[in-house]
Amino acid sequence: MYWPQPDMDAAETKRLAKRIGSVPYLNSAPLTFGIENETEFLPPSLLAKRLRAGEFDAGLVSLTEVLYHDLYNILDGVAVASDGPVKSVFVAHKKPLTDTEVIRCDTASLCSVNLLKVILAHHGLSPRLEPFGDYAQAAGQDAVLLIGNPGIEFLRQPHEHQILDLGQAWQDSTGLPFVFAVWAIRRDCSDPVLGQKLLRIKRDGQAHLDEIIANHNEFDAELRNAYLREHIRFDLGEPEKQGIAEFVRRLRAVSTDPVFDPHFISAG
Repeated sequence: MYWPQPDMDAAETKRLAKRIGSVPYLNSAPLTFGIENETEFLPPSLLAKRLRAGEFDAGLVSLTEVLYHDLYNILDGVAVASDGPVKSVFVAHKKPLTDTEVIRCDTASLCSVNLLKVILAHHGLSPRLEPFGDYAQAAGQDAVLLIGNPGIEFLRQPHEHQILDLGQAWQDSTGLPFVFAVWAIRRDCSDPVLGQKLLRIKRDGQAHLDEIIANHNEFDAELRNAYLREHIRFDLGEPEKQGIAEFVRRLRAVSTDPVFDPHFISAG
């Protein structure tokens, strides 16, 4: 017997069709070039939660999502990384950090929070880290961790803060790049060519970087160009893997939760 199925509205049909998740930041644009319509863009913590729940096959998630949840393979060759100042992950502080008791943290990116913990521990500092989400109030905070496009926007406005760029702080203490985000592919994903597709998109995005810079409307073209060409790296090679290994070692020293070894898969 045939049982009629309930109609799904267009939005629900479109949502179910999207099996790739990413973040709505400028630094993800070259890695989702040409697949924007089949990608769902979410804040990092929400994206990680939904990828963990199996709502996506792959997500451009923070490195710590992979390290804390043994569910994923990391696509080799692709990352959102920096080798020096990243310009979009930083602590804005009015007093020296040695005199700072509380740092408000944007909890949308747990990778940035964990990187901050590692950097503070390296310098023997242990201020309290408390949640913060209202960027409109950032200028009034004594010390605040800001990320992504809103963080870049903060730097473009007048402020009274000193800036600790976490990408630069990591490079200073290790001499290595830092990997902020990776393509995490669920191990139960049944699509055998998804990794190849994502690797091809990265190559297409890099080949069309001029077009991406011209067509995006965040900030001004000069800033977009400098950010995507000088501050963000999209490769995941041996230096980046060394950076990941060092981060795993340091994260285990400050974390009370298990930190898993990363597993890389090659798509050719």
